[in-house]
Amino acid sequence: MKVSIVGASGKVGKSAAFCLAEENVANQLVLIGRKESFERIEGESLDMYDAMAAKDIRISIKASCDMEDLQDSDVVVITAGVPRQAGMSRLDIAVPNAKIVAEYSRIIAEHSPHSIILVVTNPVDVMTYVALKASGFDKNKVFGLGNHLDSLRLKNMLAKHFNIHVSEIHTRVIGEHGDHMVPLVSSTSIGGILLKNYALNGSIDIEGMVRKVINAGSYVIDKKGSTEYGPAYAIANIITTILNDEKRILTVSTYLDGEIEDIKDVCLGVPVKLGVNGIERIIPIKMNDNETKALINAAKVVKENTDKVMLSLDI
Repeated sequence: MKVSIVGASGKVGKSAAFCLAEENVANQLVLIGRKESFERIEGESLDMYDAMAAKDIRISIKASCDMEDLQDSDVVVITAGVPRQAGMSRLDIAVPNAKIVAEYSRIIAEHSPHSIILVVTNPVDVMTYVALKASGFDKNKVFGLGNHLDSLRLKNMLAKHFNIHVSEIHTRVIGEHGDHMVPLVSSTSIGGILLKNYALNGSIDIEGMVRKVINAGSYVIDKKGSTEYGPAYAIANIITTILNDEKRILTVSTYLDGEIEDIKDVCLGVPVKLGVNGIERIIPIKMNDNETKALINAAKVVKENTDKVMLSLDI
């Protein structure tokens, strides 16, 4: 299996490459960056080789600035783009990043037409739509990181709150990867017990937790300048699921055409069944009224922002 990472000179790109190499599911890893970044990504690849030797993992890691090296990739990850700075929203970088994502998506379609594209560049829901349209790929082959990372963040907060192993927490965040994310509290469970039945004393501030999840990226950026390890491991998690054909249900940003609440022509985070061919199925969701209204509102907001960005592109 071959995985290529476009934008590997950035913190998320190079950290995702390291996490993926450590998973030992791909035998070829290509780190692609601009010509001026080549020395840096070559250094990263050599450093990774040493680390993999310590773990007895055999993998080919190639640094490149030649897009032809995308050829025959099974998965291509797009992390390239203008990074979000402290005080910036994800939408502040939408138009410049859309132009970058569109260009790379066309190149991927040219050199690796049978690959799966995983979009990480923010705002990821809008960028996933851009990548889908620019590549011309089927919708099951293009999706974004989005709410998978948000779901992991909420899962971690709930585990800390209840002092329970994180594997016992089953929760999901859908909608926008941003201010309009929607936690599926009604179906959240702990050890198979619905949260509403588990937290009978009413001591949990779920709205406060969601606010923390919404601001998690900004909080890290304010402290250290960028997010890195959380997105990297979430990316590796998704790619491992694909390459191992695990048939797991993960929440990724995908194109909707009426499958959920008749929402159409927009990319949003929803649960999907993932395998070696990409998205095998969008999973139907039963939500309460508040969650349904919040998802429909998220779709409206993301659709409006997507339409504005698409007007700036020649697609």
